[in-house]
This record gives sequence, structure tokens and C-alpha cells, in this order.
Amino acid sequence: MLDKFDVIKNRFNEVSQLISSPDIVSDRKKYIDLSKEYKELNKLIEKFKTYELTLSNESEALDLIKDESDPEIQDMAKNQLEESRNIIPKLEEELKILLIPKDPDDSKNVVVEIRAGTGGDEASIFAGDLFRMYTKYCLDRGWSTSTVDISEGTAGGFKEIIFEISGEDVYSFLKFESGVHRVQRVPQTETQGRVHTSAATVMVLPEAEEFDIKIDMNEVRVDYFCSSGPGGQSVNTTYSAVRLTHEPTGIIAQCQDQKSQHKNKEKALKVLRSRLYELELSKKMEADSEKRNSLVSSGDRSAKIRTYNYPQGRVTDHRIGLTLYDLQNIVNGGIDKLIEELKLYQNTEKLKNAGEVFKT
Repeated sequence: MLDKFDVIKNRFNEVSQLISSPDIVSDRKKYIDLSKEYKELNKLIEKFKTYELTLSNESEALDLIKDESDPEIQDMAKNQLEESRNIIPKLEEELKILLIPKDPDDSKNVVVEIRAGTGGDEASIFAGDLFRMYTKYCLDRGWSTSTVDISEGTAGGFKEIIFEISGEDVYSFLKFESGVHRVQRVPQTETQGRVHTSAATVMVLPEAEEFDIKIDMNEVRVDYFCSSGPGGQSVNTTYSAVRLTHEPTGIIAQCQDQKSQHKNKEKALKVLRSRLYELELSKKMEADSEKRNSLVSSGDRSAKIRTYNYPQGRVTDHRIGLTLYDLQNIVNGGIDKLIEELKLYQNTEKLKNAGEVFKT
């Protein structure tokens, strides 16, 4: 493992010099890419230093046990040896995971789209529950959210809601949430007390930068209209809402959340750019058998990924067969355990596929 440390240190020093170069600073894309690489390499450097120190402590303890006659020092050395040998395997696993090539989108902010599926009014209410779950999770992590577009349900919740999430490494945590979420419970409108099944679809798109996707605005039709509320009625008299249609693909993005037409257009353009970027990612994923076959990939938007069962108080993630009897906490934003298990599963699969790369 340590032979890789020298290679990483050399690259870290190289990136450190490059990042302060005037040529790089003036090139926004290169500067952002190198900044991300610097951050990742710095994590590796710190972890390798801890690993190196622990190996040194182990070696020192072995020497003391071998050469020292004082029983008290011998006991201290044995304790140090035991402690070091307990830590080393854990550090090696952490280093292996850090050495796996990262998804280049992991550090990106995201655009989340939640749409009510089967189940009528109850599906809209459930879409609202999912939106609240994610916003509470974001609040706990110190991330910020901003609404882009809303279509409210007639009995509460949303037929559709689109919002942005900004923070550190947002996509790396939320990329597993894409797919069909299913709820089993007695709807508010049910008089017989029967359990119904409803669904909502979640899409998590990495927010594309301008240099990720170049949009020719000559290929985009721009329409302005009045913002609308529940039932479609206009809620103002100014044409501040914006709808963008990318004519080559037919992809539409709109925003009516802001009072300013200019700000709405900016937000809609972000969504359009992210949808086009996601379209390109999907094409790449089709060609990448490893990603396509991964149980936790975000490739199949129609896949049922999770069930929230209210009568039994359980949440089941069908991709990894995980069931947690902690429904109330989860729907109130406590999805950390689900995300941790999905990340662990993905890392385990990556380690299996990495094979020989970690042999020293």
C-alpha cells in the first residue's frame, strides 16, 4: 500500500503548483477540476499519514517487546501493538475505498424532481412527504434548497415539484434516491380503513455547469407565461414564468418560483442543462455494463427502489434487501442509515471489481 503513497504525494505536489498557475486560474473548467482533485488527494495524503504512523507504532512496539527487559515498558509496548494491529486493517479498507476512481459527478450539486405516480390524490400527498423528507435531511446536513417549479395536488402535496440542493458532495449522497418510491398506508380520504398502495418517482440529476453542456440558444424556444397556483389558475398578472423547450431533444424545463423573469430563466436553464447532461450520462451508462448492472445505479427510472409501509412501521430498500423498522424517523429526514448502506454496498462491489489493483 505504501508504494502508492509516493505516487500520490508526487501528484499532490504537482496539482498544488498547477492550481496557483495564472494559466489555470484563468481557465474556469481546469481550475474547478484541479480543485476537486486537490481536495481528494489531500484526503488520501492525510489517511496515508495516519496509516504510515500506525505501521511505525507497530514496528516500534515489536522492537520494544523484543529488546526491552522492563516489564512495565513491555506491557505498554504490547498494548501499543494490539492497538496498532486493530487499527491497521480498518485503515487499509478505508484507503482502498479512497483509491477507487471517483464518480466525477459526486461533488456536484443536484436538481431533484419528484412526481406523483399511481394513486391519485394520495400519490400527490406522498410526493409532498418525500419532498419534506429530503428537505429535512438537507437541513440536517447543512445543505441549502431552492424551489424551481411546483404543481400542487388538489388534496395537498404535489403533482410535481422540482428543486435544487446545494452543498458539499450532494450528488454522492443523493444519487441512490432515483427511482420509484412506493407507500402503503390508509389514505386520508379512505373511509373503510383499507391500506392503499401509491407511488411517486424521484429523479436526482447532477447539476451541470456551463462547460459540462454547451446549449445553443438558437435551438431553444423561450415562452413566457403567468405563474399558476393549485388547479392552474394564474396567481399574478406579469409574464414572469419561463418555459424553455430544447427543440432537438424535445426536453422542456420551466420555472415560475421567482418574481423576476430573468431569475426564472436562469433557473430553468440550469434544469435544462442538467436534463441534457443526464441524457448524455444515460447514453454512457448504456455502454458501461458495470454501471448498467449495478443494483444501486440510477439508470432505470422505472425501477421500484423503496417501500414505505405505515401499518408495519417499516421501510424496505429493494435493491439491497434492507428493511428498517424506523419509518417515522426516516420520513422525518433520517435517511442516513439507508444512504450509508447503499454507499457501502456500492463500495464493496467496486472493491470486488478492482481485483488486483490493491495488491502490494
